[in-house]
Amino acid sequence: MLKLRPARHNDAATLIDLIRELADYEKLLDQVDATVPELERALFGTRPRVFSDVAEWSEQGKTTIAGFALWFYNFSTFRGRHGIYLEDLFVRREFRGHGIGKALLSNLAKRCIDEELTRLEWAVLNWNTPARQFYRSLGAQALTEWVPHRVTGAALPKLAYPATHAGQAPLQR
Repeated sequence: MLKLRPARHNDAATLIDLIRELADYEKLLDQVDATVPELERALFGTRPRVFSDVAEWSEQGKTTIAGFALWFYNFSTFRGRHGIYLEDLFVRREFRGHGIGKALLSNLAKRCIDEELTRLEWAVLNWNTPARQFYRSLGAQALTEWVPHRVTGAALPKLAYPATHAGQAPLQR
């Protein structure tokens, strides 16, 4: 039996395990350096900016976290409203085929409707054909005209503090 619920503080270690399983599947395990305390602060700190839902699967008296969705609010200037960006969706291999991934996505879509959000978005690796087919079967459209960009690692401080603007004060927060 499936039950969805918001992640709780004591789920953080399991969420890290799920994130590592997802990264392994995506051939990106070497990029995972998130820790349980960091995830706890992000999800359950005084001002969380990221959220997670977990899927519990109960069978023969045993309940297991079978999957999760990790998401945050984004904003569309064109639409003038917030939306949800789904950072990660993962269902453990042994629990696939039970509708868990669809249930997690449906739960986020319902949140979008209930909160009058404009859209639900996420990214999929171009080689992940099973995921792309699954999302397409749910009515998702691939945004092939948009190319994601990222600044990370050594490039981030270089962008934040370029030599030509070394004396410029940052924006006040």
